[in-house]
Formats: sequence, C-alpha cells, structure tokens
Amino acid sequence: MTRQRRTATELRSHRWFGRDDLRSFGHRSRAKQSGFSEEDLAGKPVIAILNTWSDANPCHAHFRLRAEEVKRGIWQAGGFPMEIPLLTLGETLMKPTTMLYRNLLAMEAEEALRSYPADGAVLLGGCDKTVPALLMGATSANLPAIFVPAGPMLRGNWRGRTLASGSDVWKYWTERRAGTLDDCSIREIEDGIARSFGTCMTMGTASTMAAAAEALGMTLPGASSIPAADSSHARMAAAAGRRIVDMVWEDLTPREVMTTPAFENAVTAAMALGGSTNAIIHLIAMAGRAGAALDLDRFDELSRRTPFLANIRPSGQYLMEDFFYAGGLRGVLARIRDLLRTDALTVTGRTIGDAIDGAEVCNDQVIARREEPLGPEGGVAVLRGNLAPDGAVIKHTAAERRLLRHAGPAVVFRDYNDLDARIDDPALPVTADSVLVLQNAGPLGGPGMPEWGMLPIPKKLLAAGVRDMVRVSDARMSGTAYGACVLHVAPESFIGGPLALVRDGDTIELDVPARRLTLGVADDELARRREAWRPAEVGYPRGFGYLYARHVTQANRGCDFDFLEGTAPIGEPEIH
Repeated sequence: MTRQRRTATELRSHRWFGRDDLRSFGHRSRAKQSGFSEEDLAGKPVIAILNTWSDANPCHAHFRLRAEEVKRGIWQAGGFPMEIPLLTLGETLMKPTTMLYRNLLAMEAEEALRSYPADGAVLLGGCDKTVPALLMGATSANLPAIFVPAGPMLRGNWRGRTLASGSDVWKYWTERRAGTLDDCSIREIEDGIARSFGTCMTMGTASTMAAAAEALGMTLPGASSIPAADSSHARMAAAAGRRIVDMVWEDLTPREVMTTPAFENAVTAAMALGGSTNAIIHLIAMAGRAGAALDLDRFDELSRRTPFLANIRPSGQYLMEDFFYAGGLRGVLARIRDLLRTDALTVTGRTIGDAIDGAEVCNDQVIARREEPLGPEGGVAVLRGNLAPDGAVIKHTAAERRLLRHAGPAVVFRDYNDLDARIDDPALPVTADSVLVLQNAGPLGGPGMPEWGMLPIPKKLLAAGVRDMVRVSDARMSGTAYGACVLHVAPESFIGGPLALVRDGDTIELDVPARRLTLGVADDELARRREAWRPAEVGYPRGFGYLYARHVTQANRGCDFDFLEGTAPIGEPEIH
C-alpha cells in the first residue's frame, strides 16, 4: 500500500528545531552542545529509542549494544536518534511484583514521547511487563513506533540435561523440598540454568508477549523468535532503526496497526503457542489503549478454535532456540493461516499475510503439523461460575490431565504469609484431592497481583509422590510455571469477591471442558458470610501505590488504570 509521505516541515520535531525563533535557537544550540551539527539534525525525523536497559534487569543486559545498532539503522535511513532511558521492570529482582509497576512504565513511555521532540519511537523491551507497558504507552501517545524484543537466552545445561529457565527452577526446587536433590546438584543447576543475556527461553510471558507483539504487527517479521545472542538479533535491531524512519515519513501509527483483527491474531498466536496466561491481562489492557474490542469471552472463543502447535516448555518439551531454528513464529502462523485476519496491517506497511508468505517449518517435532496438533484447542481456558463471576483462567496444557475435571475440599490460606507459614506443617489437613486456595493475592490484595498462583505442593504430599494438584487464587502465575492452577479469579477477594468467602472444607469443583469453576456452598450461606466480611485497609498512605490502589481495574479488564483507558486525545505541548 502506497502512503503519502510527509514533508520535513510537517514533522512534529520541526516545532522544536526547525523554526526561526528563540526556542528553536535554544534547542539547536543544545544539540550542538552534545556534539551534533546542523547537518545531523536539519529536516530529519527525530527517533526516540526508549531503552529499558538496567543492571537490575539481566534479561536486557545487551540493550546498551542493541541501542547502538538501532541508532546505526536510524542514521543509515536519514533519521536523528535520541536514546531515552526508562524505568526497567526486572522480573526476578523487582518486588513485590513488576505487575505493580507495569502501568508506571506505560505512563512514563507515553509522557516521554509526548514531552520530547519525538517523531517516532523504537521500543526496546522483552522482560515480561516491559512488552505491554511500552506498547501501551506508545499506543496512547500514538506516534509511529516499532518494537524490538530482547529475544530469549541460550538453553541451560546440567550434567547432560537441558535446563529451562523458570520451569526447571520450579521443578528442581520442588525436588529439593522433597529431599531428592542434594546441595551440590542444586548449586550446579543454579550455575547452569541462565547462560546468557535474554529473556526466559521457555514459552513464558516474555516469549509469549514478544510473539503477540509480532502477531499484532508491531515488530519486523520473525523478530520475536530470534535468540538474544544470535547475530541475527543485532541485524534485526538495525533494520528496525531503518524502518522506523520510513514509518515516520509515512505517518504509520500504532492505532492503525493495533486494530481488533490484529488483537485477534495476537490471541490466536498465543493460544497456538500454549502461551502464558499473563497474555490475557496484558492484551486486554493493550486493546483498551488502542480502542480495540477484546474481552475474556473472545479469548475463550479464539482458544477453542485454535490448535495447540508449539511443543515448547512448560506445556511441551523444547526451548526457544529449537523453536527459532524450526521456523519460529512465522512457521506457526503459516500453519494456522486460515485462522488469521491476514489483511491486518503491520509496521512494515504490508499485511501479516505478506509477513508469513514463504514461511517454512523445518521440524515437525517442535512445531506440530496442523493435521496432528499437540492438542485440539489453545493453551488457555477461561472459566466462570459462582466462584469467579467475572472470570478466571487456567493454562490447561501445562496441567496433569486427570485434574481438568476435579472436585475436592478447600484448604484456605488467607494471604501469602499464611501460606508460607503453614504449607509444610505436617499437621496441615490436606490430601492429594484437596484444592489449595490462596486469598488476597490479586491486583489490590497482593498488591500488584504477584506471581503466587503456582502454590507449592505441601511437603508431606511431595514425599508421597504428588507433583500436581488443583490450586485456586486471584494471583497470576509465571508463564514458565505449570500445574493445575486456576488464576486471575475476578473479582478478587480483597474487594469482597466470592473467593473471600471460601472456608476450609468447602467443595470446589473444576471442570475445564465445561469452563466451570464452582463453589459448593448454598446461596444463603454465602449471603451470611458476605454479611460478616469486612474489607482490609489498603497499605499505601502515599506515593505510586496510593495512586495504584485507587485506579487499578480488575484482572478481567486488564489491570490498567481507569483514567488511562481509551483513546481520548491529549494536545501537543506548548513550546514557549
């Protein structure tokens, strides 16, 4: 599609640098203070490189170098790069959870693009929440933008075994708790599980959201699957730098790309990958910024029709390196082409159908054939019932099949501290048939909806050989985690959702095929319990937590801030 190109005087940055007035004189002089000449700047699109590099985020350790490669591409295409560091969301080190701060990074990205002389943006992200945060902010600012994913790290190794970050952390630490793994072994695993920069090399939240960004059309074709340490990743970064300059001249903005059909493509891709449950919350929030239609029911409809094809841990056997060399996301999308809106526009200026033309799959063990899928439907199911009137989710492809239909007595923990104190108590009244319940772990209760949803198996059950059981919470779960874990129960218990009313011994029934989550307690008894329930105090008297507690929405609405949803325009800043 041919688009009319803008002139230099139509660039947003022209208001800062191109006028014959006092302010432009001052702005140009400051650019020269940094060593740039008039020839470097005059009439060129200013490209903001929003960089989430930090020593606190090992997944992004290579972004210092990638930013330089992006700059190279921008210079090559006739643009002027301007790197802007933003808040980093280091998944492993930031507490209580990066989810508490996703909206803060989204706000920072939006305001940075609005307040500086940016004509377009390259978004450097990858670690879980940085992907939706940057895309949410860029969508609200609605300047031309392209996303550069961090890419997955190299596979781990231990005594001839392939290790998977995240998934094998849970697996081997469980064995340590069960007494089957000695100190030497656990230290060797610790040394060998994360061998390079880059995000988790499983189909965790980072890889899922990178794939969703590509399926949305916000990356260059094939960008989401490239390992971080592969030289192809550096070339992709430079190519993104070149492409964003043309996007500015074409005035190709995120809301033109991130349409309702594009979001349905992203959901379909995530389901075919057996991707993270976190994608549900993030994609709903992103759609809210783009003015696109997406809710839990549409997620479930798309999941039911989408075959599960990617044999990647934690739902499968392989890792992201294997996935990349087998054909990557383009290979998966080519195999479900009939389920995609192939006319959806991408940042290339062409369609997603064009992006997957010619894609091949080189290993059917890693990316299953459409005729022989790993499963007949996508990796995530949406549940409803009297325990989750506004919905809950389960990654059923990562659970023991016997538990997908299960009823058992509840063992209730009122918060994470209660769980931590009692889970390994030999006197805990729990059996393999019990349903573990964690309350007060949602958006407000956590706070920030931490990844506590993979409740640990009680030690006495581990010793008896139990490795999975039904667990229910209003928390999230790492995309690298696994098990029969029902998550995102809405409304959350902290605000009086039905989960707050569950008591020890109550029967909870899970029926994934029927998409039901039911609490076996009579309505009059629930009414009595509700009458006796009292809300807790929010723990933030000031600061960002105070703002968060008053404006965050529930999981089924994406946990965005209510005042950030929508596409209402904000005027350009005055330059005086």
